[in-house]
Amino acid sequence: MTAPTQKRTADASDRRRRRHSRFRADFTVIASYLETNAYRRLEGHCRDLSEAGMGLLLATDMNIGEVVGLSFTLPGSATAWELRGVVRYRRGYHYGFEFLSLAPAQRESLKTYLGTLEPAD
Repeated sequence: MTAPTQKRTADASDRRRRRHSRFRADFTVIASYLETNAYRRLEGHCRDLSEAGMGLLLATDMNIGEVVGLSFTLPGSATAWELRGVVRYRRGYHYGFEFLSLAPAQRESLKTYLGTLEPAD
């Protein structure tokens, strides 16, 4: 009998590898979320952006997995964005959100905008 093949364990560099590059960003985002029995709107600050999500500074207490409405306008654009995002990361008041509802036109517009920014990584 042969021994079963072992799965390769992920090293630290594998765990830190991202699907999408992050870029430095600097604009205001309004986060809307359910707190107790009422919706709350809170102004936050986007620190980084990617094709799949954004990093925000928000002075609140949210848990990983919470779904939030994200409203913002990309600098230099007149188009308002209304997206849903889920909290995937938290360290203090810095939150990482994964976009849940990007339309194909938004995805293309975001890619174009990201091409104007400096890499964050």
